[in-house]
Amino acid sequence: MKTLRDRQQVDEILDRLTPATPRLWGKMSAHQMVCHLNDAFKLYAGVIAAAPPGFPYPSKLLKWGCLFVPIRWPKGFKTVPELDQQRRGAPESDFARDVAELRDRLKAFAHIPENFAWPTHPYLGAMSAAEWMRLGYLHTDHHLRQFGA
Repeated sequence: MKTLRDRQQVDEILDRLTPATPRLWGKMSAHQMVCHLNDAFKLYAGVIAAAPPGFPYPSKLLKWGCLFVPIRWPKGFKTVPELDQQRRGAPESDFARDVAELRDRLKAFAHIPENFAWPTHPYLGAMSAAEWMRLGYLHTDHHLRQFGA
């Protein structure tokens, strides 16, 4: 299973961060996607918080499906407002600067120690370090595929 704890897989993700390309699905531009991922890594590291959206499925079942079922994530899954670039997500500034920030956030996240006081994920609930690293990889991969990378 791919995870951000594996240096090779971090490098593979970083190599896929390319200049803006047209989206294959969804509403975000490539620049908005970079800002969305920056916000996501802030959430994952506890820098920002998001309220649980009141999702109707048990978080343990959803977490297992998201992290361990070997299928690609569905397109169009609604995110929390704090990560939604068309609602409350961080605005775009300079594309190159925002990509550099994402590279830095991703690398820093991959090196968070196992005993870090992980926040609770708004959809998936309490998660271990290994689960956060798996989520970080899958979420980034999902959005890079959205832009053909």
